[in-house]
Amino acid sequence: MKKYLIVITIIFLVSFTALIKNSSKNLENKIYNKKENIIVLERKYDLVLLENNYLSSPQKLFSYSQNINKEDYLPIDITNLNKIYFLKNKIEINKFIKNE
Repeated sequence: MKKYLIVITIIFLVSFTALIKNSSKNLENKIYNKKENIIVLERKYDLVLLENNYLSSPQKLFSYSQNINKEDYLPIDITNLNKIYFLKNKIEINKFIKNE
């Protein structure tokens, strides 16, 4: 009778340990996924905040445009822009904006 009690106790403890280990692994996976989602959301938040800070104030935009060295930049006519398509054996060039 003593042997049966010891065997049953060992089987119960092994089963209980496996159950606890499995549930803790699932919990760790959930925590990891939540942390990854938080990191992604923080990056998005930082980008949106940066964009808002730079573009929210017209005075800032005007001051930036005044501080730019105008000689470094050339205006581009967008009607002269082209799209390049690389096909199997040839290259096709089309206008980016079609004048109709």
